[in-house]
Amino acid sequence: MGTFAIGEEDFLLRGEPFRVLSGAIHYFRVHPDLWQDRIRKARLMGLNTIETYVPWNEHVPHPGAFTAEGQLDLGRFLDLVAAEGMQAIVRPGPFICAEWDNGGLPAWLFSDPTVGIRSSEPSYLAAVDSFFAAILPTVAERQIGRGGPVIMVQIENEYGAYGNDKHYLQHLVDLVKREGIDVPLFTCDQPFGTMIEDGSLPELHKTGTFGSRATERLEVLRRHQPSGPLMCAEFWNGWFDNWGTHHHTTNAAASATELDALLAAGASVNVYMFHGGTNFGFTNGANDKGIYEPTITSYDYDAPLTEDGYPTEKYFAFREVISKYFPVPDELPERRPQAIASTVRVHASVPVLDVLPALGTALDVPGPAPTTEDAAHYRGFTLYSTVLEHGGVLTVGEVRDRAQFFLAGVPVGVLSRDLGERAIALPSGGLLQVLVEDQGRVNYGQRIGEVKGLIAPVKLDGEELLGWEIRPLDFAALQELRGAAGALRPGGGGVAGPSVSFADFEADGPEDRYLRLDGWTKGNAFINGFNLGRYWSRGPQRTLYIPAPLIRAGRNELAVLELHGSVTREVRFVDSPDLGPDEK
Repeated sequence: MGTFAIGEEDFLLRGEPFRVLSGAIHYFRVHPDLWQDRIRKARLMGLNTIETYVPWNEHVPHPGAFTAEGQLDLGRFLDLVAAEGMQAIVRPGPFICAEWDNGGLPAWLFSDPTVGIRSSEPSYLAAVDSFFAAILPTVAERQIGRGGPVIMVQIENEYGAYGNDKHYLQHLVDLVKREGIDVPLFTCDQPFGTMIEDGSLPELHKTGTFGSRATERLEVLRRHQPSGPLMCAEFWNGWFDNWGTHHHTTNAAASATELDALLAAGASVNVYMFHGGTNFGFTNGANDKGIYEPTITSYDYDAPLTEDGYPTEKYFAFREVISKYFPVPDELPERRPQAIASTVRVHASVPVLDVLPALGTALDVPGPAPTTEDAAHYRGFTLYSTVLEHGGVLTVGEVRDRAQFFLAGVPVGVLSRDLGERAIALPSGGLLQVLVEDQGRVNYGQRIGEVKGLIAPVKLDGEELLGWEIRPLDFAALQELRGAAGALRPGGGGVAGPSVSFADFEADGPEDRYLRLDGWTKGNAFINGFNLGRYWSRGPQRTLYIPAPLIRAGRNELAVLELHGSVTREVRFVDSPDLGPDEK
């Protein structure tokens, strides 16, 4: 058993001064069979603590449906941290930002427009109470006072950048204590304006979030908190990427210099990210500060440990800085070996519009165009259908986030939220089908909690269209789709979309692979039924990471959901990842 406390100048671990040298690893972004490897490599860099967020929307995907299995087994993750001899910091939100879908808040919560967001509104608080009652016992029983690794728990997350509802913050404090949390509680905010004070309470330890000008930022933090240990709870040593931009990188030497300044000042630190991982499936978030920008599948973050778990020059630069102040292990992690490179061809394909009953059940809505929330569908793809008496100009209130239009099964155009498009010319009447992609919910700012789909009013030549069929599409039903897929004719050519195409390949056993889809346009890829995430020819990301545990000995199946069409039937496994050109 042990204790962890906040002293006048230092953190105190078992009564002795302790510097928190933490690295962020999100268990929900890493295959669980790889958790131990990533945690160990954090220790080898010289870190003594692992920090993680907790995503509410993953643990409770539907009301009352709490899950903590597999990739969501927080208890197992914390036990592995303890087994490595390290401490843990848990940040349960309820809002986490993290470039994660909806900032971790469940979309189902906002099906009721009266629900408050990050506030003391009663129905919102009741939902938070329910989630914390389900998840916090896992944390409480692993606190340091009970022999576990958890030394601190965060209240909310950068709340000062969003609001200043002190009753809300107090409710969270009372709630976590009621659920058995007795380790020190803290808040984190950017050291600008009134954010630190707005986002905290007098009884909570205040920390800062920043990635540069460390000495100056720590001075601001000290003005807001005259005593107690200084800590940068998010030392931003990299950044995330959006579709259509460059791959963001930061100079390893410059980042190491900032880390040196932090440690020289006696501060504690949490490296955000130490290891970013992957936005598998449809889990990526988005930003919208006037222009909607969805985050890519990779969450490599230019972190010290790459998306696939190998050390970078930044890793070794940070390790060298840490060694100036603290002992580091002699052991070094290995560099990335070359992966197996090969080419496979898809051999069967099925048009999505031909197998709609296999993908989901349709809901008839007599009135205006519904949202995806009206169909209890919170991620991925939804098909809207209605019959038009004539052609004309169709307008929508807003597209969230990308809509492909089909008349009698023939594609007639696309409306995209990031381009601000809201009108499309339709040449004739007939069956209109609209394939709408939720490209990721906004994870920061005032647009958190917004609904998805075709946002009413949807009008044809100025007259609102009433009477819709809305069908949630579940692409987890791949085996049924494979059974319906037809063999592609021999020869060259590509694959028409929207469709799901299949390929098989052999492997000796588990091994990291990198999937490259040159010549394909946009969609998602699946390995043995697991959704690797989105690909898009606009980049910057050029490869999708396939964690080794997803590959099995013998035959493996690749499925590709292509929304538009490809110029080839080939896909490639390449020997290393390619996240696109950086800004240099």
